[in-house]
Amino acid sequence: MHRNPIATFILLTVGLALLFALNLLWGSVPISLHETLAILFHGNETSTTSIIHRNIILSSRLPQALTAVVAGAGLAVSGLQMQTVFHNPLAGPSVLGITSGASLGVAIVVLLAGTLGSSALSSMGFLGNVALTTAAILGAMGTLLLMTFFARRVENTVTLLIIGVMIGYVANAAIGVLKCFANDDDVREYVIWGLGSFSRVSGNAVTLFISVMAILLPLTFFMVKPMDLLLLGDSYARNLGLNIRRARALVILFSGAIVAVVTAYCGPILFIGLAVPHLCRGILQTGSHRLLVPACLLTGALLALFCNLVARLPGYEGVLPVNSVTALVGAPVVVSVLLKKRKG
Repeated sequence: MHRNPIATFILLTVGLALLFALNLLWGSVPISLHETLAILFHGNETSTTSIIHRNIILSSRLPQALTAVVAGAGLAVSGLQMQTVFHNPLAGPSVLGITSGASLGVAIVVLLAGTLGSSALSSMGFLGNVALTTAAILGAMGTLLLMTFFARRVENTVTLLIIGVMIGYVANAAIGVLKCFANDDDVREYVIWGLGSFSRVSGNAVTLFISVMAILLPLTFFMVKPMDLLLLGDSYARNLGLNIRRARALVILFSGAIVAVVTAYCGPILFIGLAVPHLCRGILQTGSHRLLVPACLLTGALLALFCNLVARLPGYEGVLPVNSVTALVGAPVVVSVLLKKRKG
C-alpha cells in the first residue's frame, strides 16, 4: 500500500522549515526568534540587535544552515542515482571513487605543503582554504572524467563498480604514502578536513557553492525516466529503447559532479547518500523516481540540518564531526525502517 505522497511532502517541508529555524536559533549562544528575524530582515538597519549576535547569525549560522540544506539534498539524490545504476543497496556517492579522488587532491596539497614549502597549509588562512577547495575539485573531477570514460565503454555494471572501488583503493594508498612524508600539522589539517563540516563554507564561497548546486540539482529531474527504466534491468530498458551506456554515463556524470562539489566544500560526508534513499523508499513505499527524487532532496536536507544541529550542541565550545553525527543518528533509523519493511 502506497503512502499519500502529498501529505509526506508537506510533512517533510514543514520539518525542513522547522529545523532550518532551529539551526538559526539554537547554539552555544541563545538568540531569540524576534532578534533573529530582525537581523535577517533588517540587517544593519536595526539598532536593538547586538553586533555579536548579528555576526553569529549572518556569518556563521545562516551559511551553515544553507550549506547543510544544499549539501544534504545533493548527497541524498546522488546516492539514489548510484543505487539505481548499480542495482546495489549499499552503493553511495563514494562508490565510484570520486570522494577518494577529492581526498587525494586535498592530500597532495595539504600533506605536501609543509614538506615542500616553508609553512603548513593550516597557517595560510584564506589562501589555504582556496587551495584546499581547488585541490578537492580537481581531484574529484579527474576521477569523475575517468569513471565517465569507463562508463561509456564498459557494459557490465558490476565491472564498472569494481573499477570505481579499485580507483578508491589506489587513491587511499597514495594518501597513506603522502602521510609518511608529511609533518604533524599537515596531517592534523587533513584529518580535520576528512571529518566533514558544514561550517567550512562562508562568505562568498556560500554564494558560489549554492549557485553551482542550483544548476546541478535540477538536472537530476531530467534523469527520472531513464532511472526508472534502469531500475527494470538492462534487458527491459534496452527493449524499451533506452541507450544503456549513454544513460548510465549521464547519471554517473550528474551524480559525480554533485559529489565532487559537495566534497570540495564540505569534506567527505559519507552516510547521508547511503541512508536517505532507503528512508524515502520506506516512507513512500514506492520505487518511482518521480517521487523518490524530490523526497530524497527534502529528506537529505532535513537530515543534514538535524545532524548540523546535533554537531553544534548548546554549551559545547566547538563542533562535533559531521560524519560521526550522521552515522550515529541515521544508522539506527535506517535499520529500523529496513526491519519494518522486511516484517511487512
